[in-house]
Amino acid sequence: MHCWESGWHWPCSTRYRDLLHRNLCIAELPDYYSPWMRLAADLPHLVEGGQLRQEVEKMPLLSIQQLQGHRQLCLAHAALGFITMGYAWQGAGRQMSLPRALAVPFCAISELLGMPPILVYADCVLANWKKREPLGCVENLDVLFSFPGGESNKGFFLVSLLVELAAASGIKAIPTIFNAMLHHDLSTLQTALQDVAASLRKMRDVFTLVHSHVNPGIFFRSLRIYLAGWKDNPLMPEGLVYEGVWDHPRQYAGGSAAQSSTIQCFDMLLGIHHDPVDGIPEEYLICMRDYMPAAHRAFIQAVASGPSLRQFVLAAGDTDLTAAFNKCVSSLVALRSYHIEVVVKYITIPAGQYQEEQKQRGGCFHQDLLGLCERGTGGTGFIQFLKAIRDNTQKAHLAD
Repeated sequence: MHCWESGWHWPCSTRYRDLLHRNLCIAELPDYYSPWMRLAADLPHLVEGGQLRQEVEKMPLLSIQQLQGHRQLCLAHAALGFITMGYAWQGAGRQMSLPRALAVPFCAISELLGMPPILVYADCVLANWKKREPLGCVENLDVLFSFPGGESNKGFFLVSLLVELAAASGIKAIPTIFNAMLHHDLSTLQTALQDVAASLRKMRDVFTLVHSHVNPGIFFRSLRIYLAGWKDNPLMPEGLVYEGVWDHPRQYAGGSAAQSSTIQCFDMLLGIHHDPVDGIPEEYLICMRDYMPAAHRAFIQAVASGPSLRQFVLAAGDTDLTAAFNKCVSSLVALRSYHIEVVVKYITIPAGQYQEEQKQRGGCFHQDLLGLCERGTGGTGFIQFLKAIRDNTQKAHLAD
């Protein structure tokens, strides 16, 4: 009996899709938490004025007991995550500990959500938007929280959000794919695979909006610093102390696209495995699941534990079905190739320009920027990492 005939039951995907949106629809917390919301909302101004650390150190220690439900917990995690990153990286200096009034509630909320006490991708992208008008384009969306960097900062978060939204139809097709395998319905399976490929192409198309809304220099010199974490980061080799929670420093990776649950869902669906290059890709990607919302992790695990789509297509021996599978792989390769192009424009080239400027001026490198020239905000050597996962994706094509 093949694995897809074994009576494996697909878990309810509605919960995943709802959570992708459900925890993103509120912009306010109870008045009791106004000290958090005020600092998070004013963060760019406070950081630029060198006042954020002083304001955080005056912040009262608040109980999390008045937070009601998942959505309020997610919004509170995002607000405290932004404050934490601003506090850690304000100006040219680095802070090696978080004050108790920030660390204690942040860690408590993180434990309830099953996420680490640092700003994660779900915070700054999935939970960080509101509508100006009931339309979907970037101009009619706004962020809740931001860092210094103005419209480029907002544009980066909102374009990332729209890329995630473009993935929705592909994610929605995954239960259909497994159901079609269970019933040997090749026609429905082929159509669902076409939906996945179209979704991946749409993600790449939406990704091109980054060029209209994000300035490479501003991204490199401002926003990227505030997304950096304290794991595998030479600027904080020991990590960060969370006062009132742990006696010793803790290390956590910064917000990264590797924390996107949608991309890992597609990898698991297509049976794409990332062989280690100096121990980086697969180990790192699995680690990044700890930075995702708990329900998203569960969905990825459900896809990974289900019947093998790749083996089903191979066994079917159907030319059209094989072509549909390969189109999904090709679309994911194209998305990852485009991501590399964007990284070169927004990180590699600005990094080279920055270093050359400093050499000509005879000045010292801004250590925060220098430390991020060759490593991603998640702590990896990013070009090597991105090329490795792109090449591994390319290998997933099936022979005609």
